Amino acid sequence: DKMKRIDLNNKNREELTAMFKDLKTKLLKLKFDLNEKSLKDVSQLGKTKKDIARILTELNRQNLK
Repeated sequence: DKMKRIDLNNKNREELTAMFKDLKTKLLKLKFDLNEKSLKDVSQLGKTKKDIARILTELNRQNLK
């Protein structure tokens, strides 16, 4: 369930920050699961990193306004 840029455009700064924190926590858990060899879908790591990058890009874009 990839995030769309349009979805992020409609979010305010607080919502984006909360999403960022949630995704960072998810990424940490995924990395832990990977090290424990219990991660089934390794592609989740890349997808989560890309979602984090999308959120950071949107936060930076809002800062420039």
